[in-house]
Amino acid sequence: MKKLNKSVLFLPFLQIPSGHHQTANALIDGLQTLHPQITCDKVDVLSYSYGKVESLVSNIYLKWIDAFPGMYHFIYKNTVYKNIEKNKRYWLYEWLFISNMKKLIKEKQPDLIVCTHALPAYMMSYLKEKGGLTIPVINVYTDYFIHRFWGVKYIDFHFVPSYQMKKYLIQKGIKDEHIYITGIPIHSKIIKQKKAVAPASLFKLSVLIAGGNLGVGAIEELIRHIGEGGPNRQIKFYVLCGKNKKLYQKLNSMQKSHIIPFPYIHSREEMNSLYDQMDAILTKPGGVTISECLFKRKTIFIYDALPGQEEINLKYLKELGVVYHLNKGDIYEQIHSIFSDGNEWEKYQIHVENYHVNIYSTEPAKIIGDLLIGQPN
Repeated sequence: MKKLNKSVLFLPFLQIPSGHHQTANALIDGLQTLHPQITCDKVDVLSYSYGKVESLVSNIYLKWIDAFPGMYHFIYKNTVYKNIEKNKRYWLYEWLFISNMKKLIKEKQPDLIVCTHALPAYMMSYLKEKGGLTIPVINVYTDYFIHRFWGVKYIDFHFVPSYQMKKYLIQKGIKDEHIYITGIPIHSKIIKQKKAVAPASLFKLSVLIAGGNLGVGAIEELIRHIGEGGPNRQIKFYVLCGKNKKLYQKLNSMQKSHIIPFPYIHSREEMNSLYDQMDAILTKPGGVTISECLFKRKTIFIYDALPGQEEINLKYLKELGVVYHLNKGDIYEQIHSIFSDGNEWEKYQIHVENYHVNIYSTEPAKIIGDLLIGQPN
């Protein structure tokens, strides 16, 4: 294998442990496993540009979503998702970030830039359009749709989660050979499954509840629902509490034999093992978690969606037929109804297989390495 003494700059946004960072970290680990001599830098543009202001912005952002979800969804939809076929200039962001982006690129001098968030992608496309940037740039999309804040037209390569997103980019004028259907990249230690495994017993189902590392959302409402059922309802729930210590302590104190809480799991190997023990996942439609579950071929149930991108993700995932959206009724009954109907479960797996058919066989980290080398994949 040819050695690569080169550098790659990864650009997420904010310091919140979001899918933008998880995806960047997965690609960095995969790339450095293949090419240890490659230098990888991950830089949050806001922290780089304005220092401690990032922490303030992150806190306000999370509290805003929690306190005014309807307002957040309205603003998000109307600023970046409405009329997505039209291009729009974001003058304020250009004024705030362009000079700092130029400074960062001059300082790091990367051979390749990878954007896992729309804002840096917008800046990179702007710089390329104005002729000030010749370094190749890859957009890695971490949701199941592309909103108009993403810089697209002048970006060199695109890693998309689905065939539908590839079609959208082609309609926007992007060449077919510049688009790779990779799925949302996941860590290499989350081992992908070639085929689904049916539950060993319908009378003893294991369901993993993933509410996100920050514990934001309606997970406590969900806990009340499953707490009322008891072990006689034939489902055991394993709850990922993430960094929500209060939730973890609360679940422990409930002492319910069918509800097993987990604190934040650092080990990817442990997370992979946990996935393998599950029959289904109950989660929010966040990009990376959904991607891991799809690659694991686990039946996915959605219990809640944060306003903004998660609600839009849910819309597209339902169109793909790869998730079940639970209502506020009996959760036990809804899950059992899917698994007890063999035809329904098989139909679901056909949708998942149709999704996987279009996924590019080469791992995303290897594609990046090959693009650095300059050879075809």
